[in-house]
Amino acid sequence: MNIYHGIEDFHKLSYAVVTSGTFDGVHVGHQQILRRLRESADNHDGETVLITFWPHPRLVLFPDQTDLKLLNTFEEKADLLREQGVDHLLRIPFTREFSRTSSSDFIRKILVDTIGTKKLVIGYDHRFGRNREGSFDYLRENAPKFGFEVEEIPKQEVDNLAVSSTKIRSALQEGDMQTASHLLGRPYSLSGRVIRGERIGRMLGFPTANLQIDNPNKLIPADGSYAVIVTTGTHEHMGMLNIGIRPTVGGRLRTIEVNIFDFDRDIYGDTLKVAFIRRIRDEIPFEDVETLKNQLKKDRERAIQLLTNL
Repeated sequence: MNIYHGIEDFHKLSYAVVTSGTFDGVHVGHQQILRRLRESADNHDGETVLITFWPHPRLVLFPDQTDLKLLNTFEEKADLLREQGVDHLLRIPFTREFSRTSSSDFIRKILVDTIGTKKLVIGYDHRFGRNREGSFDYLRENAPKFGFEVEEIPKQEVDNLAVSSTKIRSALQEGDMQTASHLLGRPYSLSGRVIRGERIGRMLGFPTANLQIDNPNKLIPADGSYAVIVTTGTHEHMGMLNIGIRPTVGGRLRTIEVNIFDFDRDIYGDTLKVAFIRRIRDEIPFEDVETLKNQLKKDRERAIQLLTNL
């Protein structure tokens, strides 16, 4: 997959099948659009192009009014789109100036002149251009004069539940990993750099890797303990992870700590990928450290049970 960080880097294609949007999460609804994109391109010996905007428009337009957290960093999104078979990913820097681009200018300057769009595939209720004026009806009426056709993918339903990035974010913020995984089509994941902590986990008999998430907009799931799959390099390991302040040992700052089962290597400074499989329990204060240790043993047993049955 080719990645472009602005329209000036893109070279016009002979037959481009295009979609656009933030595609946060690259969830099962997005995947349906991408399958149709691939199918249309293959039918015409063409190439697929996905236009996305970074930073997320809401973070630019309403910086003081939004607490929006994202399902993907740009790098994570690019990896997921590569897995979906996208040929070209065009990242357009989203600025206040760009937000004033009219739908007609977007069509002519970007879709037609820059990319060479022959077919535009969009999701249900997708809009673009200044004040979101570019609706499906507008596209359908004006596409012929610009020399391309347009197709709208119907609203996606999974078990009668509408798929959206917003619903996935809500599930994660409630610790509902089953719903999130169902709508994403895979477990939710995050990557973090291993930093030195207070070594409390080692004292408890459960050494942990303390993860630092560098992107402040990445969504962190609800506090609690989770069964997880941890990727170190090219190897996967079972583990359990805690998000929270560690009240039993006097913690005050929210941390992300993962205990990797049957693992004993120095990985300070390494980047780990963690896939959330199931939430085991809330984070709660225990009477004493010994009670906490006993609960951690139970958490490990429960995590192994959940992960073994994948």
